[in-house]
Amino acid sequence: MSDVLLVDLFVEDRAHEEFLRPLVERVAKEEDVEVKVRVRSARGGHGRAIEEYKTYQKLIEKGAILEATPDVVVVAVDGNCTTFAKKRQEIMEATLPCLQGRVIAACPDPHVERWYLADPDSFNKVVGHCPVLGGKKCTRGHYKELLASAVSKAGHPPTLGGIEFARDIVEKMDWFVAGKNDTSLKAFLDDLRAHLRQLKQHNGTLK
Repeated sequence: MSDVLLVDLFVEDRAHEEFLRPLVERVAKEEDVEVKVRVRSARGGHGRAIEEYKTYQKLIEKGAILEATPDVVVVAVDGNCTTFAKKRQEIMEATLPCLQGRVIAACPDPHVERWYLADPDSFNKVVGHCPVLGGKKCTRGHYKELLASAVSKAGHPPTLGGIEFARDIVEKMDWFVAGKNDTSLKAFLDDLRAHLRQLKQHNGTLK
């Protein structure tokens, strides 16, 4: 294993990609780990992400992928108001032996836009409007609309519905506050941090 850890992302859509890439990079920096993030799937929704994840693993097993095998694989699918444990189990059941022990499940519940809003004060500093997160709501599109509305109320043009602020939001976010407001985000942060620490320790023993 090299000093640079390879992290592959399998995500549902651009909202996941734009949020998770800087999140992984920030946590890695905090853990004093250098990472290279490669996006493997970022379009087509839940089913497409899982199918591309399965296909990618089969290609690895056949030796058809010449690139280095990733040290970490983040598979992100929205929770859609099922439990984090059930979504994580779905991802792990789709994992073949070639990637066992490398996979981290990211399951925003119910949708990734709630993660964007998880720390309202930091969001306000970046966007210019403080959203009211409220209790978890499973209505489809609720958090997407809440995110877009917050951006509009701050006076920004409705271009990408808020995901254009993803990197800045992640950089300013208070992990403690965000994790307290959203347990699915805390679960992912805890898993990612623990995995990076384990890899860092292992890498150190190889030097």
